[in-house]
Amino acid sequence: MGISQTDVADRAGVDPGFVQRLIDTGVLASATGGDFSEGDVRRVRLYQGLEGTGLPLEAIREALDVGELSFGWLDNPLYSLIAPLSPRSFREVASETGIPPDLLLVVREAIGFALPDPDDPMREDELRVVPLIRVLVSRGFPTAVVEQCLRVYGDSFRRIAETEAEWWRTQVTLPSMASGLSQAEMHEATIGFGVELAPLIQEALLAIYHAHQEHTWSEDLIEEVEVALDRTGLRKRLIRTPAICFLDISGYTRLTEERGDEAAAELATRLTPLVQRQADRHGGKVVKWLGDGVMLHFRRAEDAVPAALDLLDAVADAGLPPAHVGIQTGPVVFEGGDYFGRTVNLAARIAEHALAGQILVSDEVVGTIDRERFSITDVGAVPLKGVADPVNLHAVERRS
Repeated sequence: MGISQTDVADRAGVDPGFVQRLIDTGVLASATGGDFSEGDVRRVRLYQGLEGTGLPLEAIREALDVGELSFGWLDNPLYSLIAPLSPRSFREVASETGIPPDLLLVVREAIGFALPDPDDPMREDELRVVPLIRVLVSRGFPTAVVEQCLRVYGDSFRRIAETEAEWWRTQVTLPSMASGLSQAEMHEATIGFGVELAPLIQEALLAIYHAHQEHTWSEDLIEEVEVALDRTGLRKRLIRTPAICFLDISGYTRLTEERGDEAAAELATRLTPLVQRQADRHGGKVVKWLGDGVMLHFRRAEDAVPAALDLLDAVADAGLPPAHVGIQTGPVVFEGGDYFGRTVNLAARIAEHALAGQILVSDEVVGTIDRERFSITDVGAVPLKGVADPVNLHAVERRS
């Protein structure tokens, strides 16, 4: 059963006059009997975006007429994930659920759109997030905690979606176009592959997410057991001081200037698996990538130095520009999937002072190093940017 022209405008979030203009221009046509489809809702939203970028509807119609463009693929059920607008506004849903209106507005920001007005209609996919928020709020979760959760979810999935879109463009779209297919023919030829991949990607993402949950839950459980044993006096709790490690690629800026952004991106692509493998091997985890390097967290400070040395070797063996590392140990604050505090800042400053192929650490890290395996050379008190007093630094190497 089709939907009316008015419903198309409502579900696409446009003025009814815009839909009529699309019909008059010839880029939108109703089915027999005057009804429209959900694919038409998607087309209307697409046309609105295209016109918003300055592309005239008349030129789009001409490209459609000659067969250079086609948006028939938007009728495929695969694109039902492009959610239409619901008839309920943010203000109405907030009133119905008891969720603070400002918190509901964050949902749209988290999925990558501009902050809406409370009287704007919610998207159908946004409504599916509401039950989770409602439960968390009803259990007394502070609004700031729920908002942080939404933003971390949104940012993480944004990176996934952008990476996915890029490999689809480079590995599917561009090769198809290079073979001589028009845009319309390319979409027709590749839609089957997209339909095949979509459920497989969703299944893979869910499996990886569950594996990360298991890893994180296990770490938390170990911590709980240690606390319980310490509280009951059954064993002295093992105090573990975490460490933060910054690894930077020497000459990254010069490389970008000399060889361009593509060379820098290729370097990052090659560096990523090397860092991830060594972090996993030594019980660390990658916190974030920083363009010219990476920040890592180790639950045990004594694992940071061996990991850093193996990282330097792996980078060199891969033929990449030499790296340099700074390490500091001490308390950190975990928030929003990231770590903060003086320990983090000092580790970053130490890394800035390290030379190519060098690992520099503070006095605090020296106390965690196995001196039978590693040699330590005093560098002396060094003034670091943003640090009030000079910091004693030491270079660490393997013993031959």
